[in-house]
Amino acid sequence: MSKTRRSIGALVMAVAAHAGVANAQSFPSRPLEMVVHTSAGGGTDILARTVGDILTRNKWITQPINISNRPGGGGSIAYTYIKNKRGDPHVIMAVASLTMLTVGLRPDMQLGPEHFIPIAFLAQDPQAVMVSADSPYKTFKEFVEAGKREPGKLVASIATPGGSGQLLVWLVERATGAKYKTVSFKAGSDAIMQVMGGHVTFTTENIGEALSAVEAKKLRVLAVSSGQRLSVVPDVPTLKELGYDIHFGTGRGFAMPAGVPKEAAAYFETQLEKVYKSAEWKEHAAKHLWENVWMGSAEYAKHLAFRRTQQLEFMQAVGLAPKP
Repeated sequence: MSKTRRSIGALVMAVAAHAGVANAQSFPSRPLEMVVHTSAGGGTDILARTVGDILTRNKWITQPINISNRPGGGGSIAYTYIKNKRGDPHVIMAVASLTMLTVGLRPDMQLGPEHFIPIAFLAQDPQAVMVSADSPYKTFKEFVEAGKREPGKLVASIATPGGSGQLLVWLVERATGAKYKTVSFKAGSDAIMQVMGGHVTFTTENIGEALSAVEAKKLRVLAVSSGQRLSVVPDVPTLKELGYDIHFGTGRGFAMPAGVPKEAAAYFETQLEKVYKSAEWKEHAAKHLWENVWMGSAEYAKHLAFRRTQQLEFMQAVGLAPKP
């Protein structure tokens, strides 16, 4: 090869490399859409708005972040929307992990894990068994005894079929022998309002979403699913304290449509890790009683694969997935 041809080749490579850097530096090149599967006010919506605010306020992302609420269908409307955005690096989704697993395990949905890329996991949001302040049930023991005495009479309001609220009901039933009925709404905040309005007996949604009602003594908390007692209700026992091997919560994370460039996924993983390490996030997590847990993309994907097996057992038991 002549010296001239070698020089031209080197110049082309240099230009290409410079273009790659320029493209990386200009991403994102347009406003971002952050999709939420619940209506405004739900825990996943709060996650999206908080993270979006931290990202833009610190100028870690300079493009506007528009929150897109797409409730309904047990999460299927939002997840179908994300599936159809395949390859679009300007779309990201706030994830409640169990909802993602639930829609992915329903064969009629065709929303399996191959359609999404887990980006990051930031926290676990504890659930609680909560009744109205004027409920006759003062303790978890009384609540369980009622569920045994009159199976199916006590009704729970939940946000999403197959979500963490219904999972907690099932876990309590399996551990105690009690039986309850569930009714779903568009968001945890809606489910909580049903209890406050006296339309249902209890809810098993996130205590963080019910915090203002709990503090105003409009709701009574009978038990929490966190690993430790919570500061807002220090006298309320954990389910583990009561002798039940139940410790879990709603997983709070983010995902993107399948087919996006690896660089875009890595970019958002980096930005979300900044959020997780920020003082603003720590303050928010503490305020909403979230248990902080960080997982990057690879670890989050493994976590979801593990939980998928557990979720399938639950869904088969409650009739949301066919039994083998």
